Amino acid sequence: MTEETKQDVVEERQWIQHHNFLMLKKLLVIAVVMFGFGYALIPIYKQICEITGVNILTPKDISADAVVNSQVDKSRLVTVEFDANTQGPWRFRPTVSSLQVHPGEMAQVIYEVVNKQSYKMDAQAIPSYAPQQAAPFFKKMECFCFKQQTLEANEARQMPVSFFIDPALPKEVKTITLSYTFFEVGLKAETKPGT
Repeated sequence: MTEETKQDVVEERQWIQHHNFLMLKKLLVIAVVMFGFGYALIPIYKQICEITGVNILTPKDISADAVVNSQVDKSRLVTVEFDANTQGPWRFRPTVSSLQVHPGEMAQVIYEVVNKQSYKMDAQAIPSYAPQQAAPFFKKMECFCFKQQTLEANEARQMPVSFFIDPALPKEVKTITLSYTFFEVGLKAETKPGT
């Protein structure tokens, strides 16, 4: 091997090492950006949900004192439809598909849930409303969605939702759909059989 060939081989190795180092730097930047994006997803998701009015975990909507002072609008009826979706091994449904209520009138609906697994599970219900403009006018006094639910193996439970429709609801809104998605949270592998 000549001196010139040796020099070419050394330069080629240096060129390869330089490009490998550049590639490593690019990959590290990509990894850091991906980690940052994953970390930022939770607040981004919450903001999107607040803006769109979908799947919002809300605290208690109103106090009992506020209901006492509300006026019932007997001149109109609003149909409230109830829907249930599940993400997990549940049977989940409302006991009635709809109710007609006067704005300002207290009403209650019961949702039934059954844990069809042979182990205890924690779950959370997330409400959403249609049309979106009705969400601020749907006031829940009592709701299983205010906190996580723990269901024992094969447990069945009836869970109430007490609510009223604010009389300030725009008159063109005649139907509101209250939909819940019920899903498992805090997966605990140690509680499941065979683990």
